Amino acid sequence: MASSGWYIISIILSFQLLLVGVRGARSYYPLPRKLNENKKQPLQTSRPYNIAHRGSNGEIPEETKAAYLRAIEEGTDFIETDILSSKDGVLVCFHDVTLDDTTDVANYTKFANRKRTYEVQGENMTGYFVVDFTLEELKSLRVKQRYPFREQQYNCKSHSLLFNNLRATQKEQIMQISDTAAIAGKFSIITFEEFISIGLDANRTVGIYPEIKNPVFINQHVKWADGKRFEDKFVETLKKYGYKGSYMSQDWLEKPLFIQSFAPTSLIYISNLTDSPKVFLIDDVTIPTQDTNQSYWEITSDSYLQFIKNYVVGIGPWKDTIVPVVNNYLKPPSDLVARAHAHKLQVHPYTYRNENQFLHFDFHQDPYLEYIYWVRNIGVDGLFTDFTGSLHRYQEWASPLKNAKSANALLHEISAMITAYEGP
Repeated sequence: MASSGWYIISIILSFQLLLVGVRGARSYYPLPRKLNENKKQPLQTSRPYNIAHRGSNGEIPEETKAAYLRAIEEGTDFIETDILSSKDGVLVCFHDVTLDDTTDVANYTKFANRKRTYEVQGENMTGYFVVDFTLEELKSLRVKQRYPFREQQYNCKSHSLLFNNLRATQKEQIMQISDTAAIAGKFSIITFEEFISIGLDANRTVGIYPEIKNPVFINQHVKWADGKRFEDKFVETLKKYGYKGSYMSQDWLEKPLFIQSFAPTSLIYISNLTDSPKVFLIDDVTIPTQDTNQSYWEITSDSYLQFIKNYVVGIGPWKDTIVPVVNNYLKPPSDLVARAHAHKLQVHPYTYRNENQFLHFDFHQDPYLEYIYWVRNIGVDGLFTDFTGSLHRYQEWASPLKNAKSANALLHEISAMITAYEGP
């Protein structure tokens, strides 16, 4: 007891001497403002990846800068987006090929003649298509929340009862005289490059997870002057910002990236352009691949997994195809995860959502029970979620990262204390 008491006293005396000495001596440790800003907290790789599906879109409208910043704040490992192209060939972040469901496009009479009917994945679809708008026109629109049961405060006033009761000409006059958040909503569509900048500007290492979205459709409707394909422009953009390297390489760890697509031919094509890791997305059991017209059963067979692993590091199935659901109750899981792992493929299912509308009865309206089931029982390697904060809180409780506070971090704290002690 006595020896431990003397030890504590000696530490206190040493720290007091340090405080006295700093007034008349040069600090051996740089003050916080002089630290190397390039040293960021690394990406965690010891637990399943928290993938912010279109950002934290359970709280903020999807694929917007605010949704991605919120996801980073909440602790996501990767921010995920869907890449399409504008009419003038600029890559943008947007999920649907049409603008109808998540923007205010219908409120602009000047765009009324833009509605078209195109064939998309074998079916006719009518709406305002992203490919028929220039980047400038897309930027003039405002993004709204997809689901009515989610927060609506960020939507434009055009979706209020009062606004909808106005005549079309009155709506247009209001939209023309004000482009403020109060009238036209808060958030605009962002470009692929703006999305990349959000990830790179984070105060820690945050990966990006972009999708080559509807490549067959985009290549049909958008032509680039240099004769290149959508996939070429996609990879060129990533390389422009230094994204390269195979999975877990030093280059990859510095700028983590997964490239995803439902189109296997696109993934095979870009494998000749970049060694960055790729993930093959898998749709519902009733939906064939958009480019090769292969069935779910074919692309999840052992022979196909053996083939596709030459081009990808993982698969991204819809979670209800891994664990079938009948009358909103889970049935016994399939062996897809085990077979994928046997082929050394990661499994990143989609999409995990907090609301009761999406939670199966087995989880008793508790999203944390769903995470427990999928992480512990099914053993997935990453999860696409609309609520990054919830998944992060679960992981911090279930598998907290080891305290990796380095000597530099401790010195940083001590230096900040000394600075505060010295005063202005």
